Order: sequence, then structure tokens, then C-alpha cells
Amino acid sequence: MDKQQILIVDDEEVNRAVLAEMFREEYTILEAEDGQKAIDLLDYMKEKELIEKIPVILITGESVSNSEGKAYAYGVADVMHKPFYPRIVKRRSSNIIELYQNKRNMELRLKEQEREIRSQEKEIRKTNEYMIDALSSVVEFRSAETGEHTRRIKYFTRIMLKYLQQYFPKYGITDAQIAEITRASALHDIGKIGIPDSILLKPGRLTTQEFEVMKTHTTIGCDILEKFYENHDSDFYRYSYEICRYHHERWDGNGYPDHLVGEEIPISAQVVAIADVYDALVSPRVYKSVYANNIAFDMIMGGECGLFSPDMLECFGLAKVDFFNVVEVIKMFEFE
Repeated sequence: MDKQQILIVDDEEVNRAVLAEMFREEYTILEAEDGQKAIDLLDYMKEKELIEKIPVILITGESVSNSEGKAYAYGVADVMHKPFYPRIVKRRSSNIIELYQNKRNMELRLKEQEREIRSQEKEIRKTNEYMIDALSSVVEFRSAETGEHTRRIKYFTRIMLKYLQQYFPKYGITDAQIAEITRASALHDIGKIGIPDSILLKPGRLTTQEFEVMKTHTTIGCDILEKFYENHDSDFYRYSYEICRYHHERWDGNGYPDHLVGEEIPISAQVVAIADVYDALVSPRVYKSVYANNIAFDMIMGGECGLFSPDMLECFGLAKVDFFNVVEVIKMFEFE
């Protein structure tokens, strides 16, 4: 195993010889006689934040008051004064080197543990994503939908959030929020599990009474989340709950189930609301035919599907081409 290196800087050859002899068995010795280069090296180490990783021990002939303050300001690990005693120098140096090595080893272990934790978290997220999509697919199959609805909602939600992040900084949308809200969007219709087939699969227009039953999928979804998701303090739970309950609310208060108005509607639900309406228009349903992309866009912008916030409509306008592309790309891969 290669020895570690020690650099000894002293303008007196006899001092370098004594120090070199002390450490020769355990370390490879490098020597320099220019003290100014040592100071330049200290400046470089401090600038590059290496002084915390590589121990520097100063042996000086200056008085304590003149040397120690300046030395410690540079980040020097220890200061000793001439005349020095070899055994004391070696012991203190060995202790400091061991301390730095232990610190370095601990940092490496912590980084390795962090990598392992991140790997585990990634695997957990993948598993959770799979379970969320599987649960959402149950609803889609019951609804006789194509099986792509949840995937498209996630695409549209992410697109909207990306445009909000870029063009509407007042909302403070972060990358972490985009990821969590996009995941949560898959559960927007989970409450449809509790809607009878006679209503869920009805090929024609629902009666007033049937529509009131259909509306309850929003609150049923929240009940399911409350019972089966333990961590009610997590961002994912909050976004899932907001989206389940409020994705049919409208800006003017004419939505359901709580008739929220304006900014009372959480951003997560506002985004998924537009994504959900657009996908419903451009996709086949048992109760309607497919609208062309541009027709669906105009219907939403014109208020035919309920009133959305001015910001959401402006954002939707900016994202128009991306929405159209998602639909067209998915159509390319639909086979009979």
C-alpha cells in the first residue's frame, strides 16, 4: 500500500532533516525550503476549501501572540513553537492526521449512506408510482376508458406546471412540487370506484339525480385517501386530497362539491382541472364523440366547459402546442 505524503517546508535544512527523519517510516517525505511558497499554498488551499480536508501544522519561531492568531485565521490545524521536541511534534501531528482521516472516512461513509438512501427512496418512488398507476387503471377500466387517461393527465399536468413555473413566478412552483403534483394527478378520479356502473357507464346524458351521485366521486376519493394514506402531513397527500376534491371546482364558484371561488381553489386542482377537461374533450367516452384538438382548445378558452382563472387560461394558451403534440403522439402508438 502506497504511503501518504507529507510536505515539510522550512528554510533551515537541519530542521527539515529532523522532521523528515521523524516521519520517514510512515510517510513519503516532500521537502521545500521556500516559506513564501508555503504561504501561497495556504492561500490557495483556503480559497479552494481544501484547508478543511488537508491538515496543516505550523512550527514557528515567532512568539505566540504574533503567530497563532494569523495561523488559525488561515485554517492551520495546529501551531507549535521552536525549539520543538521531536516526540511531542510526532505525537501531536499523528493525532491531528488521525483526526482528519477519521473525519474524511466519516464523510465518505455518510456520502455512501446518502447514496444508498437515495437509491432506496428512488425504488420506493418507483413502487409507489406503479401502485398509483395500477389503482388509477382500475377506475379507468371500470369507466370503459382507453387506459391512457391517467397517463395523459400526468403529461398535461406536468406541461401546465412547467409553463406556470417559467411564466408565472408569483406562484413559486418548484421542481419538487411539479413532481409531487404530477404524481398526485393520477388519483384525481379515484372516487369513481364508488360510483354505480349504471351511472358511470351510462351512454347518454345523466339525469339531475344521477349527476348528483356522479359528483360524489370527489368526496369519495378524499374518503379513500384519508383511510388508506397514513401520512396526512406529506405534500403528496395534500396535493392528492386537493386534486381529488377540487378538480371540478370553477373560478366563478359554479363548480363542485364546495363551490369554491377564485383563489380559494388550490393551484394543484386548477391545473388538473384544465388537464382533465381537455383530455375528456379529445378522448372517446361512452357519452360523447371526440373533439378535434383546436375545437377542444377553443371550448375551454371560451368558457364552454366552466370558467377557469385568467392565469390558467393564459398558461393553457402558452402550452397549446405541447398539449396538441401529446394527443397526436399518443395516437401514433394506438393500435387496434
